[in-house]
Amino acid sequence: MTGPGAPPRTSRTRARAAANLRRIPPGNFAGHDHGAHHMEHLWPTIDRLVRWLDTETETTPEVARLLRVLKISEEAGEVAEAIHGVSRSNPRKGAGHTWQDVEKELCDVILSSMVALRTITPDAEKVFAERLDHVAQRSLTS
Repeated sequence: MTGPGAPPRTSRTRARAAANLRRIPPGNFAGHDHGAHHMEHLWPTIDRLVRWLDTETETTPEVARLLRVLKISEEAGEVAEAIHGVSRSNPRKGAGHTWQDVEKELCDVILSSMVALRTITPDAEKVFAERLDHVAQRSLTS
C-alpha cells in the first residue's frame, strides 16, 4: 500500500524493490548482443520500469509525473559532474570520472526521459518516433 496512510518503508521493502528492478526484463541484459536485439525490448522494458515505479512510489500520480520529469535534470547534472571529473576542470574535486562514467550518465538521462515520456503519454513510442523523424527530416535533408 502506498500513499498518506501507508506504513513507512522498511529496508526489507527497499531491498525487495531493488531485487525486482534487477529482474526487469529477465535475461535481456547480460550475455546478449548490443544493438537491434535490445531495441525490440526497449519500450517494453520502459513500460515495465514505469509500472514498477507506479507500484513502488509513495506519491500521487500527479506528483510522480512531475518528479519523473524533474529526474531528467538531476541526471543531466550528473553528466555535467562526470564531464568536470573527466576534464579536471575543478581542481578541488580532482579527476574522479572517466568517459565511461559520462556514457553511463548519458544513458541515465535517456532512460529517465523515456520513463518520463511514457509516464505522461501512453503513446510515448509513437511520439518519440514522430519527433525523431521530424528532427531527422529537418536536419538531414539538403
